[in-house]
Amino acid sequence: MSDIALPNTANAAKPAVDAAAKAGSRRPRRLTYLQAAPLALVFLVFFAVPLLLTLMVSFWEYNEYAIIPAFTLQNYRDVFDGCWNGADLCTTARTYLSTLKFCALTLVFTLLIGFTVAYFLAFHVRARTVQMGLFLLCTIPFWTSNVIRMISWIPLLGRNGLVNEALQGAGLTSKPLEGLLYSDFAVTLAFVHLDTVFMIVPIFNSMARIDRSLIEAAYDAGASGWQTLWSVVVPLCKPGIAIGTIFVATLVMGDFVTVGVMGGQQIASVGKVIQVQMSYLQFPAAAANAVVMLAAVMLMILGLTRVIDLRREL
Repeated sequence: MSDIALPNTANAAKPAVDAAAKAGSRRPRRLTYLQAAPLALVFLVFFAVPLLLTLMVSFWEYNEYAIIPAFTLQNYRDVFDGCWNGADLCTTARTYLSTLKFCALTLVFTLLIGFTVAYFLAFHVRARTVQMGLFLLCTIPFWTSNVIRMISWIPLLGRNGLVNEALQGAGLTSKPLEGLLYSDFAVTLAFVHLDTVFMIVPIFNSMARIDRSLIEAAYDAGASGWQTLWSVVVPLCKPGIAIGTIFVATLVMGDFVTVGVMGGQQIASVGKVIQVQMSYLQFPAAAANAVVMLAAVMLMILGLTRVIDLRREL
């Protein structure tokens, strides 16, 4: 009896299976694109388009009466005017150094306060309800305007304010202190007051996800409280610290209301320069300053992401 060659059904069905698998993989991918489309549209309309318009306007000409849609680099030359003569720092450099000073001071104090509060909430408050209640308590100041919260410091820090009267009444000073209000101290204090919550929230979120068995293992290995904090808690909180730093740095760099109110309109900042140019309808010059400030903030964020890989940590 002669052998009969049977068809290889497995090989014959393989192309059909591959085609079905490819079709099946395309469907979830298309579904993913459809799900992301609304948020992508919102991002495009409210972020990308205004940013491109700002960049475009920064290259336009202007005069006392009109904005002229003609290409020019003069706006950027005006931003860095005087920075290439090798003498004193130009106005832009001094303004950026002043803003960076406030940014650095605010980051230091908000990080210390935010980390301490988040650590207390995450590791020392056992009851979940109490923990959430205290966490929500940190958000109560957001129920009022930033301007109102800043103005509330004026009766305290003024020449005849509560702080000066208390110091003189206690015999610690013989006359009112002049540097409490309308000074760098007042601006930094207001920034810390307004922005600390932006440091508390991401750090608390990182601490809440730490496996408590890691803390117990560190103690079982003989680590002290400070060693456990520095070697276990802090490394695991790096994403929260980085995100909080980005929030605070971005808010401080672009702020002009706090500097104007608490600085008595006497302290320069990048945001204040842009606000003044906008008030004088110098939109191309303000747009050029905004682009330069955006580039400076992006460099700061890029440097931070070089130190902490947020994608890998998250």
